[in-house]
Amino acid sequence: MVDVKKEIKGQIVGALKGAKFPIRTPTSLLKAFPMGAETTCQAGNVKMTAGEAGKLLKPEDFPFKNAEQVADTILKRAGM
Repeated sequence: MVDVKKEIKGQIVGALKGAKFPIRTPTSLLKAFPMGAETTCQAGNVKMTAGEAGKLLKPEDFPFKNAEQVADTILKRAGM
């Protein structure tokens, strides 16, 4: 069985591999994804766009120091 959380985290980290950190704003984070808000991660029956994930974040989550921190925060807020 696929580990959905692990798979989604890997996809988020992979999508942000070319991003310049720290990322200080939600707009900068969306721009860091290859297809912006339309960038989609999918595993099992979970599908999430960067735009949807961005709505889970709060101003105090910023700045992000690395892609792992972005992925962990999004997954935590999504209840995963």
